Amino acid sequence: MVNTIVTIALFLIVATPLATIAEEIDGSKPLYGTVDRILEINRFKINDNVDPDIVGLPQNFVIDFKARLIQPSKDSLVRKTTKIRHIEHLENKLILQGVEDGVENVDDGLVWSIVISKKTGKVVLSASGDGVAYVLFGVCSSDKEIQK
Repeated sequence: MVNTIVTIALFLIVATPLATIAEEIDGSKPLYGTVDRILEINRFKINDNVDPDIVGLPQNFVIDFKARLIQPSKDSLVRKTTKIRHIEHLENKLILQGVEDGVENVDDGLVWSIVISKKTGKVVLSASGDGVAYVLFGVCSSDKEIQK
């Protein structure tokens, strides 16, 4: 089971389109991103190509490093903003981490990590909660055009 998940994740990372990035990402400017694919994993199955709106994620997002927030783009149906609790630079990656409470009075909280390639802008988010995990693949850039 774990080997299958790792194989799928590696395949999707390679298959994710590269961003056109004029400069290396360093966390000094806001990033504009878009979601390419989401996997939902529980102990019984892997749901491939999950709709971001269904799991409460925006299709397009903005990472504001100064405010330490991840926000939906203005055109997003999802309006939830998430606080970044930890930012780390590791090798050629920018790592963001946080905790999300989810919907009020629903036991759906989770912890998440985002890894952003400083060279390509490829994004991989992993999030886990009570009996479920999500893996998101996307791309981001300091250029707003990436969201179109």
